[in-house]
Amino acid sequence: MSLQEMLDKSIWGRNLSPAEMQRVQAECRERRVAAGQSIVRMGETAEHWVGLISGFGKMSVGSPDGRETTLIGTAPGGWFGEGTLIKRGSWQYEGVALRDSHLALLPRETFEWLRATSLPFNHYLQHLMNARMGSFIAQLCNQRLLDCTARVARSLAALYNPELYPEPGLFLDLRQVEVAQLAGISRQRANAALQRLEAAGLLNISRRGIEVLSLAGLRDYSSPPAD
Repeated sequence: MSLQEMLDKSIWGRNLSPAEMQRVQAECRERRVAAGQSIVRMGETAEHWVGLISGFGKMSVGSPDGRETTLIGTAPGGWFGEGTLIKRGSWQYEGVALRDSHLALLPRETFEWLRATSLPFNHYLQHLMNARMGSFIAQLCNQRLLDCTARVARSLAALYNPELYPEPGLFLDLRQVEVAQLAGISRQRANAALQRLEAAGLLNISRRGIEVLSLAGLRDYSSPPAD
C-alpha cells in the first residue's frame, strides 16, 4: 500500500475537502523503519501524527529492572499520537517496529491546521480517542481477568476495531512472537494459546500468518474451567 492509498482509504481522509487533501498530500512525509528500530522514542517531543502504511509496531513502557508491558499494537492503516500532539507534549512510551515498517508522518503544523479548519476531522479525532480509551480499558481488564489463551484471542480481535484499523482482512500477517508481544505473554505461552484457539475452530495457523475463522468467537472466547 502506498501513502496515497492509505490516505484515500482512511476514514478521516475520505472526509477532507479536495483542498485539504491536497495540502495533506503535499506535507505528509514517509519514513521506513527496520524491524527492531524505534518509531518514536520516550521523552522526545512529538512532531508528527504517525500512521502505519505497512509493517507492524507496538507501543510499550518499561521499568528500570527491564520489565515491559505493551500498551497497544499498531497495524497497517492505523494512526497514533493524536493525544500527545494535542497536548504539545513528549512521547510517554516507546514505539518499536516489530518488522520492517513504512510510516506516514503528518507534521504537527498540518495536524493543527486540520483541527482548526475541518469539522469532520475533529469528529474523527473524537471517535478515535474514544475508541483508543475503550481499547486501553479492555486491555487492562484482559490482563487482570483472563488467562493467556483468552488474552491472545482478545488481542487478535482488537485488531478488528474499525475505528482504529480500517478493514484488516481475515488473514493477519502476524508471527507468533508478535502475537506474544501484543498479548504481553511469552512466546511459548502464545504458541500454546494459538494451538488451543485453532483446536476450537476459531483460526488457522500457517507459516505465513493467522487466518481468522470466527471473529465473534475470538471476541467472546472464554477458556474452559480447569479440572
